Amino acid sequence: MADRDYSPHQQKIIKRYYQNFDAIKSQRLSDLIAEIYLAEGKKSDRLWKQAADILTKMEFPASRIEHLMQKREPELLVGILKELETRKG
Repeated sequence: MADRDYSPHQQKIIKRYYQNFDAIKSQRLSDLIAEIYLAEGKKSDRLWKQAADILTKMEFPASRIEHLMQKREPELLVGILKELETRKG
């Protein structure tokens, strides 16, 4: 991948994004939980996959993600979100 020259402004934006990465992903996971509760069929499958992808990017244990995907219970996802929030704090 070619090196890119970013302006100082762009560098600050990129730096802030990575500093807030976990908070951004936690917020997206929270939004997904609400959508999962309401979704059915293929949309539900797609949302669960997105949730698993987010947890993977947040370096959540793969065995727990696999368990979550087998159960597909939104309550488990809520518990994981609470756990992630207590880790931050």
